[in-house]
Amino acid sequence: MATLKFVDHKYGNPKKQLDRLLQSQDSARERKTKFRAGTTLDSLYTSIFQEAFDGNQPEHDRIARSVLGAVILATNPLSPSDIATLLDFDIEDVLPLLSSVGSLLVQEDTGSPVRPFHKSFPDFVTDPARSVNKRFHVSPPSHHRELLVGCLELMNRTLEKNMCELPDAVMNSEVENLDERIERHLDPALRYACKSWCKHLVDGHTARTPEFTSALHRFLERKFLFWLEVLSVLGAAREAVDALEVAARWLEVRRVSMVDVLPKLTETGSRRRRLLTSSTTTPVS
Repeated sequence: MATLKFVDHKYGNPKKQLDRLLQSQDSARERKTKFRAGTTLDSLYTSIFQEAFDGNQPEHDRIARSVLGAVILATNPLSPSDIATLLDFDIEDVLPLLSSVGSLLVQEDTGSPVRPFHKSFPDFVTDPARSVNKRFHVSPPSHHRELLVGCLELMNRTLEKNMCELPDAVMNSEVENLDERIERHLDPALRYACKSWCKHLVDGHTARTPEFTSALHRFLERKFLFWLEVLSVLGAAREAVDALEVAARWLEVRRVSMVDVLPKLTETGSRRRRLLTSSTTTPVS
């Protein structure tokens, strides 16, 4: 089926697409694998990658791996614009890249989420024994860390007090147009970051790098309460408990006290607990 999708790709001439597969040549420099009828899926995937990325500069290969990593490792499917926002790429770089490997992906339109066409594709691209060309290999821990930093940096840039402009002292259930407010004021990529950063922390086996440590400290010191507000509006406030437990364990293992990175929150403990245990949307100062 992946072969049929590649041959019948909407941006290519079907005959030329088939000829390209059948005429793929071995190259010792690129460690290419010639495609022949009846060969394994690995040969097919390698041939599609070669066709898509031949001639790429090294920096383009890095972007390609990052985008593919976001497609296969996101906790839920992301749209091209969400991927660009999380990874701080230009959408003009992301869209052509996804289009070039469109035979391996499922997407209803350019604005909808992207997901792998078949489970065998993530299995292939994340296995160094199968995806032997390092240009096309996605390392899950490395790309989970990249998504984690992207989530933290996005929250650090964009989280603000009472982002949905809710009235004071009301319950979420009392706001008739809450869903409309969420759609209008909370970018989907930001919603993803607020709900998923801790999952990438767990799966990334994150080391204490300066980039990550700085981003985490800024988030906990400056954006923590605004993050709780967003989770409350999304009906996911309880997820904050799990996220904080994960962060506390990470900090403890690395001998960093949670108190050291939450100095501004020590005086607002009761308000923090209220956000975690209720569905109120009262902005926290």
